[in-house]
Amino acid sequence: MSEVMYVTSETLEQLRSELQKMKAIDRPAASRAIAEAREKGDLKENAEYDAAKEAQGLLEAKIAKLEGDLANARIIDVDRIDTSKVSILTKVTLTNLNTKKTVTYQIVSEKEANLKEGKISVASPIGKGILGKQVGEIAEVKAPAGILRFKIEEIAL
Repeated sequence: MSEVMYVTSETLEQLRSELQKMKAIDRPAASRAIAEAREKGDLKENAEYDAAKEAQGLLEAKIAKLEGDLANARIIDVDRIDTSKVSILTKVTLTNLNTKKTVTYQIVSEKEANLKEGKISVASPIGKGILGKQVGEIAEVKAPAGILRFKIEEIAL
């Protein structure tokens, strides 16, 4: 069902603390909200009860997804990353051959992706297109805007 998710040890800890918060704080709060709504009368016409039950269902789905993600998480050791080719956690400087603009991205897991910080997902079109490439190679990336061509200028940590 789920595929392996590569993360840093810091991200793994964030995911674990998020799951702990959901189980220790959010789940009991959802149960209290249902109990309070149940006390307000007829359940057939109680919109507050329905909303509380729906919120609890959404929370349980999030908990199940996060537990699945954690079960499939693999920690990446930064010291063992090969910078001779583009791989997860490497910083890659690319030149867009269409626009001649140069950008630097760090290739990260889906959970860590944040374009404002220059972190793109390994599963994104650009991430998939440049994965495994070496300095000097041209990567052709299928993107919603069409085919983009990037030259790999530099690979670092």
